[in-house]
Amino acid sequence: MKMKLSQFDFKLPEELLAKHPAENRDESKLMVVHRDSGKIEHKLFKDVIDYFDEKDVFVFNDTKVFPARLYGHKEKTNARIEVFLLRELNSETRLWDVLVDPARKIRIGNKLFFGEDESLVAEVIDNTTSRGRTLRFLFDGSYDQFRKKLYELGETPLPKEINREVEPEDAERFQTVYAEKEGAIAAPMAGLHFSKHLLKRLEIKGIDLAKVTLHVGLGTFEEIQVEDLSKHKMPSEEYAVSQETSELVNRAIRNKNRVCAVGTTSMRTIESAVSTNGKLNANEGWTHKFIFPPYEFSIADAMITNFHTPKSSLMMMAAAFLGYDKLMEVYELAIKEKYKFSTYGDAMLIL
Repeated sequence: MKMKLSQFDFKLPEELLAKHPAENRDESKLMVVHRDSGKIEHKLFKDVIDYFDEKDVFVFNDTKVFPARLYGHKEKTNARIEVFLLRELNSETRLWDVLVDPARKIRIGNKLFFGEDESLVAEVIDNTTSRGRTLRFLFDGSYDQFRKKLYELGETPLPKEINREVEPEDAERFQTVYAEKEGAIAAPMAGLHFSKHLLKRLEIKGIDLAKVTLHVGLGTFEEIQVEDLSKHKMPSEEYAVSQETSELVNRAIRNKNRVCAVGTTSMRTIESAVSTNGKLNANEGWTHKFIFPPYEFSIADAMITNFHTPKSSLMMMAAAFLGYDKLMEVYELAIKEKYKFSTYGDAMLIL
């Protein structure tokens, strides 16, 4: 059966879109859905530990968000411009792939100024897409000083749907407690529910914590424009799976222990690095894998994910893992029970 974009539309009440995180990371609500029996339980996130045993493996995405949103102005006209840093193309020449808004006014050759003292300048050197540009930053100083400057001027790139000013707590809360490798423009949502304390409890119980890296880019958030999902092209995102992680996961598969993907980005990473015989390969590269129903998963038999916004690729992956009809039923229940949706929202454990 061919899935269509319109099948993933539903009415999400505005007040269920989480604007702020839960007071404590591990005390968001957790809905536990059992695929075999169809049973649904309502818990707190920290209860997730009760569903796993020694030698089960959690796969986390250890990417780290950088403050990717900059505000500057255009030379001569002084028009305010928002620049969203996507990725660094060349560290020596300080070339970056960015999105600009409003885009129609930003042409090749324009200069953009950032900071009250205009200490950072960028020149537009190419158009990549309707909103995409390549910028070359002009900055007198070492590479470390340049990065420090970006950090100073950039702000936490909260998703547009949160629709509020960035607050000081966002710098910490829009980042997982285990974030390590910088390169994401958004935090892996499901990972935001883990506190240091909960990670410690998992370790004490003998559960293995494996890390992969997928630098969350536009691919994860881009709106899907085509009704026929098989025609959607995902932008590429960079990923890496270490030898250590592949050994941990493959041992769990061999010994029939559970493998739980923490979030859609971890799931996409392991599904992008799977070998023909269903093992996880140590690998690094770029993935543009788009997972929607029907899809045969090779590695994880459990998944933690948030409740996602209508028509998002994240919702489609959850539907592929849980089954489309069951997911729609679960989302209806989540709305009735006032679960919070999106980045700072509540979580679901699919077993």
